[in-house]
Amino acid sequence: MDIVGTGFLARNLRPLAGRHPDTVALAAGVSWASGTSDADFAREAALVDEVAKRCADEGRRLLFFSTAATGMYGLAEGPGREDVPVTPCTPYGAHKLALEELLRGTGADHVILRLGHLVGPDQPEHQLLPTLVRQLREGVVRVHRGAARDLIDVGDVITVVDRLLATELRAETVNVASGFAVPVEDIVDHLAKALGLRARREYHDTGVRQHVISTEKLRALVPQVAEMGFGPDYYRRILGDFTASVYV
Repeated sequence: MDIVGTGFLARNLRPLAGRHPDTVALAAGVSWASGTSDADFAREAALVDEVAKRCADEGRRLLFFSTAATGMYGLAEGPGREDVPVTPCTPYGAHKLALEELLRGTGADHVILRLGHLVGPDQPEHQLLPTLVRQLREGVVRVHRGAARDLIDVGDVITVVDRLLATELRAETVNVASGFAVPVEDIVDHLAKALGLRARREYHDTGVRQHVISTEKLRALVPQVAEMGFGPDYYRRILGDFTASVYV
């Protein structure tokens, strides 16, 4: 596998570099769901177009990482599924959906993975957990009322990627998530207790509904997912691993 990118996800994909030689993993581009600009979106679109056309010319498969988070499925009725039309509810979600459509239009062999919220050591500071830890340290945590997030360990994601690519999957979109939405307040509670921190909470209403990510397709394609511990308490383990890596 060739890996395009040098960030958090790209670094975690490196153990797969010697496997799946027919595949190019595009792990670069916009990873900040808020605060991104039209210029950032345009640069990522140009990169996707360039790499996809190169894959088409070389007869290789492009692995593209999209999102299964609120921006994509926040308005979905019932669990967010890959096989029904979706209406993104944020600019980031709309951007990722547009990139999926762009990729399909290039004619390149491809697999699109819509990811939940990745958790692991050395995450970028703008992502959810580092942001919450920083706010806890500063004494004020900003919580979107009713918000929930599907957390998944980045190591588990890499295991799933390896299994999916081994199936010779083509022209498919798959959610890669735990399938369980964790209230952000519960995440804050866990982080605060584990790190011995206390902070005041500021609540904000965003109007976005809590959503659950469907993992039915993932479980059918990778039956081993049933043995990975995904369930309502899965987040406790991965938050424990995360906080153990955080220096207070």
